[in-house]
Formats: sequence, C-alpha cells, structure tokens
Amino acid sequence: MTREFDEPKDVPDTSNSPDVRRRLISGLALAPAGANVIMQLSRLPIGHAIVESKVESGSLRHHPLKRTRTTLAFIMVSLFGTDNERAVMRREINGQHRLVHSDLESSVTYDALDPELQLWVAACMFRGVVDTVSLLYGPLNDEDFATLLRRSAPFATTLQVSESRWPKDRLAFEEYWASKLPDVHMDDVTRTYLQGLASLEFLPAPLARLLGPFHRFLTVGFLPSPFREELGLPWSTSHQERFVRLTSHAAVVNAHLPKMIREFPWNVIEFDTRRRIARGKAVL
Repeated sequence: MTREFDEPKDVPDTSNSPDVRRRLISGLALAPAGANVIMQLSRLPIGHAIVESKVESGSLRHHPLKRTRTTLAFIMVSLFGTDNERAVMRREINGQHRLVHSDLESSVTYDALDPELQLWVAACMFRGVVDTVSLLYGPLNDEDFATLLRRSAPFATTLQVSESRWPKDRLAFEEYWASKLPDVHMDDVTRTYLQGLASLEFLPAPLARLLGPFHRFLTVGFLPSPFREELGLPWSTSHQERFVRLTSHAAVVNAHLPKMIREFPWNVIEFDTRRRIARGKAVL
C-alpha cells in the first residue's frame, strides 16, 4: 500500500475546496499528456532545447519509460510533496537544466534555466490540470479554478520561477495565457519532432504502429486550436464528434473503477518517488 504525500506547508487550502487528489490522481488523467507536452514545446526556444539537448539521460527518444516516470514524479511532488521533497526535485532539475543551452551552432537561442520559459512550461502543466478535471468532472467554476491554480504554483516554483510571478487568480492566468499565445510557433525542426511524439515514434516500431494512431488521435483532440494548427495534423468535425463520445464514455467508466486501479500508475510513481528520496537516490 502506498503512503500519500503529506500536505505541502506552502500551499494553503480551505475547507470547501475540491478534493484535489481524488480529482487528479487517475490513470485517465494521462489522456491529455501528449497534448500537454506539445503545448509546452510549442515555443521555439523550448522546442529546440529539447530537440538539441545533449542530456540523453532525460531524453524521451532514448529513455521513454524513464522520462515518463520522472515527469509524473515531478507532477506528484509539485502537487502533493513536502517542502523537502520539492527541494530535492529542484536541485536535480537545476543540475540537468544547467547543461541545456544554445551554442554557436543553434539556430534559436535558448537556456533551460530561463524563468520566463519555465513559467510557460508551468502554465501549460496547469492547463493540463484544468483539462483533466474538466474531462472527469465537467467545467470548473471560479472557486475550484482558484484552488487548483493555488495548488499548482509549485509547477513554477519547483523550477526557477519566483512565487510572485505565478498568476493569483483566473483572470490573471487567462491574461497571461492570452499574452503568450502569439509566441506559439513551430518550425520544421520542432514540428517534425512533435508530430513524431504524437505518433509515438520514439517507441519500438511494432508498438508505434499499434498504439501510435490512437495516441495521435487523442493528442490532437486535446490540443487547443492554435497548437493544433501549428502541429499540422488533420482534424475534422467527425473527428471531434468521435473524440467527445470517447472521452465522455471514458469519464463514466473512470468514476466506477476501484481506487487502486483508478489511481494507477500514479500510486506506483508516488511510492517509488518517496522511496528514492528517502534513500537518497536520484529521482530524475
């Protein structure tokens, strides 16, 4: 049996706030994950940083299972970790990010420690939280949105972003989001990479052929229009209708699953991450 993360001291909650863990910790919450990664990498400096990174230990192309595990570990620690757990995660991330920066051969300037770019990544991850809760429980009211926004602040502060830069309410977040959408752009380098990610081309060929079409369908379905248009994959009215039917049925099934099954693989990631930190082993 796994032990839940302690409530973080620096993320206040209120008695009438939603049960964040129950709403977020579901295997179905991984459905928008591919789309969310594409959103994060849809700004050229971030996309090129990933494509050109020489840090193979965290590469999705070279270590897909490890990269998935570490990404989920970051989400769990950010949302439900203690101050100490976040500090461990921050140190390890900083150590890797210091190695990722453009050089004289790079066509786009980037630095993985740039707080402005990290704020965008964190904002995309929060948008993924909103997508997940909306998928499973319907649209968020302002109160629930504010609670999740406050709880998601460590997506930013566990990186290089100061707490003061994290939006304070729904209006502030939407204003920030709208101001950054004009920066969404893919070139041939990043578009090719992200189309491959959507199609799971980083997996062995038999698995990519088996799982790729469905993953690409889900990924494109969860992408907002500006990102979908940049990605350049087709999407029609019939695609949208099928997507809505599929996700609606999946949400109904999810609600009736036993807790242990519903929370997989998050419960396994949670146990593994806590054990690694307790033993002084690397998380990333």
